[in-house]
Amino acid sequence: MAVPELTDAERGALLAAHPQWSLAREGRAIERKFAFADFSEAWGFMNRVALLAEAHDHHPEWFNVYNRVEITLTTHDANPEQRGGLSARDAKMAAAIDALLG
Repeated sequence: MAVPELTDAERGALLAAHPQWSLAREGRAIERKFAFADFSEAWGFMNRVALLAEAHDHHPEWFNVYNRVEITLTTHDANPEQRGGLSARDAKMAAAIDALLG
């Protein structure tokens, strides 16, 4: 069953509420880049995000090199023909990730 995609107005509200996130994949995803003091701090953050992902049943795509972490959020069930779309699940996950950083 397809998950509804965010409207343009909802996308705008998401980005206004979470300005460190930006649209990616022609508006079908959001992404954010993080920098930490060292690898251990980055890995700890990734562990906390992994626990959130399990709790939300919504798993990010991510990339890590040493102290940098890049996270992309998209909902694959929102627009399967386009390999994903932006949904309320992504907005909730972005808010939860932002909350980890205070």
